Amino acid sequence: MTTAAPEQLFNSPLETGVRSVLLLSVAQPRAFDLTHLTWLDHLVVHTADIGGPASLHPDIPQRDGELVVRRRNVEDGLRLMRRLHLVATNYMTSGILFCVTEEGAQFAQLVRSDYGRRLKERATWLIDYVGRVDSTEFVQLISDKIGRWSIEFQAEGGRAHG
Repeated sequence: MTTAAPEQLFNSPLETGVRSVLLLSVAQPRAFDLTHLTWLDHLVVHTADIGGPASLHPDIPQRDGELVVRRRNVEDGLRLMRRLHLVATNYMTSGILFCVTEEGAQFAQLVRSDYGRRLKERATWLIDYVGRVDSTEFVQLISDKIGRWSIEFQAEGGRAHG
C-alpha cells in the first residue's frame, strides 16, 4: 500500500492561481499577460517595497531570483484557474492576455479569510497604483525594485490592456 504525499499549498499553483483571480477581479475589465501577472503576484505580497501597505509576506534577502520560480507557479496557477473557469484567455495580436470570468469574480467575493481580506485590500491598492503609472514607468519600477530578473521578463512582456 502506498500513500500519496500531501499536496503542498504554499507556493503552489493553487495559491498563485487564487491570487491571480483576486488581482484580475479587482482589475476587471483589464487583462494582463503572464509577465505582468508575475510582477503583480510578487508585488501584491510585497506592497511595502513600492510604498504601499505593509507586505503580507516577509522580506527575504536576495529574493530577486524569486521571480524565476514565481513565473512558473503563476503560469501553472492560471492553467488551473482556467480549468476551473475562473480565468479566461484572450489571444490578441499583442500576446496572450488573462482576465477574470464572471465565475472568477464571484469566487473572489467569497474569499473572506483574514489573509484573503488583507490580500484583496493590497490587490485593490496595487491595481490602483499600477493604473496611475504608464507602462514604461511600471517596467522601470519593476527593474528598480525587483531586480535583474525582471529584465528577462521584459523581453517577453507585453502591455496590460483594459
